[in-house]
Amino acid sequence: MTDNSDKILFQLRQLAQLTSTEAQIAQVRISQARTDAVRRELTQNASNAEDRLQAIVDAIRELGGVPDVVTPAVGRVTAAVKSTVEQIEPLDEALFDDLSLEHQLLDRARYLKVLAETAKQAKIKRLAERLVTAHTATVDWLTTVLAEVALGGPAALQATPFQRVASGASRLVNFPTRFAVEQVNRTINSVQQTGEQTRDKANQVADKTTQFTSAVREVFTTGRNASLQKAETVARREGNKETAKAVHETRRDLGALTVNELPIKKYDELSIQEAVKAIKKLERAEDIRAIVAFEETHAARSSVVSAAQTQLAAVAKQVVGVTS
Repeated sequence: MTDNSDKILFQLRQLAQLTSTEAQIAQVRISQARTDAVRRELTQNASNAEDRLQAIVDAIRELGGVPDVVTPAVGRVTAAVKSTVEQIEPLDEALFDDLSLEHQLLDRARYLKVLAETAKQAKIKRLAERLVTAHTATVDWLTTVLAEVALGGPAALQATPFQRVASGASRLVNFPTRFAVEQVNRTINSVQQTGEQTRDKANQVADKTTQFTSAVREVFTTGRNASLQKAETVARREGNKETAKAVHETRRDLGALTVNELPIKKYDELSIQEAVKAIKKLERAEDIRAIVAFEETHAARSSVVSAAQTQLAAVAKQVVGVTS
């Protein structure tokens, strides 16, 4: 061993702590998977992280280091604190934290590789190369998921209820002018004042009902969708393009577009295989999002939603330049 021995051991211990945190975070992310395919991938990633942690611990022992039981515990505590704190921040900020962790793991693995090569430690070098490969792939994956979030989804990971609230609060502070909230409210209000309130009354009844039956819930949704559709029609008729656009986006995200408004013609007549094939041809995030929202509020075919999420991932990779 050369004078790099202490440096190698130090880096291995740091990697062990960070990898322990990574493994625990991977477990947390499993519950946020949008599809079964993503859930299986995250479960495998968590298992792989545990395997890497064991390989690092074994390397420490082989170099004469004292078996460390404290470091993994610190990693678990760090992950627990992170998962708690991130509930008050939007999903994208939580993912940036994940990405920061992965970059540190990647950079330390690269540094370890150079140390091992200098010390002629072939086994440590191979371990470092394994870590570099794994963390490079994870950095690319997280970068893609962040791009999916930026594109409006559907992202591979879903925000927790608390993160959705946090994200909503953030949007209220920096609400884009283009959404023209007051204009939307005025437009909907004008619709109500023209006597077109039949379905809105069903909404009011539903709001006051403590326990929804299936029938009431259906009436509520129908009334909401009809009101929004009428609001969009009125806004377009009055030449208020920004308001019409905002309402249309709301309808799209609620899965309230009609079949004729979807980016895939005669979508309701397609089989699962035909729907998947058509989705693979979509290139715009908003089109993919429209299909997912419609699917989730109607047939809810998991394989179709999974195909849509995969297609958005391809679009996101192209946007951020991820080639893997």
